[in-house]
Amino acid sequence: MIALGLEGSANKLGVGIILHPPKGGPAQILSNIRHTFVSPPGEGFLPKDTAKHHRSWITRLVAQTLQEAGVTVNDIDCICYTKGPGMGAPLQSVAIAARMLSLLWRKELVGVNHCVGHIEMGREITSAQNPVVLYVSGGNTQVIAYASQRYRIFGEALDIAVGNCLDRFARTLYISNDPAPGYNIEQMAKKGRHLVDLPYAVKGMDCSFSGILASIDILADKLQNGPGGWKDEETGELITREDLCFSLQETVFAMLVEITERAMAHVGSSQVLIVGGVGSNERLQEMMGMMAKDRGGSVFATDERFCIDNGIMIAHAGLLAYRTGFRTPLEESTCTQRFRTDEVFVKWRE
Repeated sequence: MIALGLEGSANKLGVGIILHPPKGGPAQILSNIRHTFVSPPGEGFLPKDTAKHHRSWITRLVAQTLQEAGVTVNDIDCICYTKGPGMGAPLQSVAIAARMLSLLWRKELVGVNHCVGHIEMGREITSAQNPVVLYVSGGNTQVIAYASQRYRIFGEALDIAVGNCLDRFARTLYISNDPAPGYNIEQMAKKGRHLVDLPYAVKGMDCSFSGILASIDILADKLQNGPGGWKDEETGELITREDLCFSLQETVFAMLVEITERAMAHVGSSQVLIVGGVGSNERLQEMMGMMAKDRGGSVFATDERFCIDNGIMIAHAGLLAYRTGFRTPLEESTCTQRFRTDEVFVKWRE
């Protein structure tokens, strides 16, 4: 079976085509193309501008994906699209495109939960068996474990997602959004030398990032506008923008490692799977790896092709559901900004 997947819940527009062999075996990625709406430094991406970007690029990407995959419309069994969660206007643009293709090509629709798409793609690429999943992105922060055909949420962000925290701090420092603000913070953090004290907000299995962001924004203002700069009290050396990026990463990633380890202990798992855009951060993978090694476990993660929002993950998760008989009727092919991970009945797993 072959599925076309459309993803556009935020500023990445992704189109992918995947093949599930009839006799089982690993899925074959035939094409996975992505185009990103990049806003100016110091600014985020507005829903209306992002939706306009998606509408402008969707037909080109679909045509390019079909050509790269070497398939025709007749070869495709279903069209999968992101039903939610995400930003309303971009989601709507992609849902309309999916309905249009469904009517033009006479193909059935499958609405996919964005979060489940990340999880299933991560499982497929890494071959992780039954891991605790850390899902970290610009819009979501969740610690998840599978049980009784649901992906159960053990802990999550109480306010803003960890990726949103990093992205908004990049705006404070006017760091470029190309290719992504979180990536550029990661590169700057590698040059940081001083760990600045920041709030550490773990509350049971949940995290809070808004207070940390407010605190480091104050420190950034002190750094940029203070007379003579800002010096470390112990060494007398100047604190830099790189030090702030380093400190923010170390603090929020330590919080994520803590709640993930607690979930591992609770469910008795020795595996961690990191998915979502922030999951491609090498420092997060390194810190999680140290924790897992101490527990005799292992960490699974993918690179930016599959961590960052993409169409192939929607195609894969959608095709898994399609093979169990799931369909999204045209009159129900809506989108929603709120679609919890644990709302999805995972019929394709035992």
